[in-house]
Amino acid sequence: MAVAGGFAFACGVVLQPTAPAPNRPTPGSWDAGDLTIAYVGHASVLLELGGTRILTDPAFFERIGVQVGPLTLGPKRVVGSALMPEDLPPIDAVVVSHAHLDSLDLPSLRRLTNTPLLVLPPRTRDLVEALGFLRVVELGWGERAEIGGVVIEAIEVEHWGKRWPWERWRGYNGYVFEHGATRVLFASDTAYTDKIGSAGRAREVTVAILGNGAYDPWIANHADPEQVWKMFEESGARYLIPIHWDTFRLGKEPLGDAMRRLLASAGAERDRVVIRGIGETWSMPMP
Repeated sequence: MAVAGGFAFACGVVLQPTAPAPNRPTPGSWDAGDLTIAYVGHASVLLELGGTRILTDPAFFERIGVQVGPLTLGPKRVVGSALMPEDLPPIDAVVVSHAHLDSLDLPSLRRLTNTPLLVLPPRTRDLVEALGFLRVVELGWGERAEIGGVVIEAIEVEHWGKRWPWERWRGYNGYVFEHGATRVLFASDTAYTDKIGSAGRAREVTVAILGNGAYDPWIANHADPEQVWKMFEESGARYLIPIHWDTFRLGKEPLGDAMRRLLASAGAERDRVVIRGIGETWSMPMP
């Protein structure tokens, strides 16, 4: 989310009632021997790899943006979160990709402080110091942390990390989650870059979770659907999970445009797009 541009655009649209998520994950029923991924909404994904649960970029509430007392001033959800904090099973790690207001959402993180590990990009720890997480780790590109047998590696994406316009020092990440021979690539916010393909091929990833929204007019920072499919193909992954679409209005593209264009790009291979709705869950047995 571009703090200035996306905020101004989203605040200027006519507000509609928030629709409930069309699907609801049931993590209590998941098999710990599977790789299971649920799309909670926007850039929030709940993954379970070999019994270890990871939540990315949590944003649960009605709005994201600037907090003024008890109020949050900023974009309103189009679709509600598929899970709320009270619906979550015990989480082993929360992973944040960058400091933008829709990815590092302080009200959501405040509800998750009993999580054993919080992973952040470089030079963002100051934003969460008052929350009281047990363990906070900043990862630069190529650096790793481990939790419950899962290795979390930060990878390079094509984006930016400023929370406010005057901040130029904050980092930004994609990640690879690895458990044995199973590897999942997560890049919620990135423009097209061949670095995604290089990272995926080098690590032989099985699944790529890629941002697919807010590309009009923010194409310099977010890939459009055709570019998302291209990065997925270049990554060598078998399956694609598109995220960051139709949860908040952060771009000018019509609702539905991102998924329509992505499936058109996939053509005869559209079955490789294994999640297409907010709240959907997909799983596969782990080797």
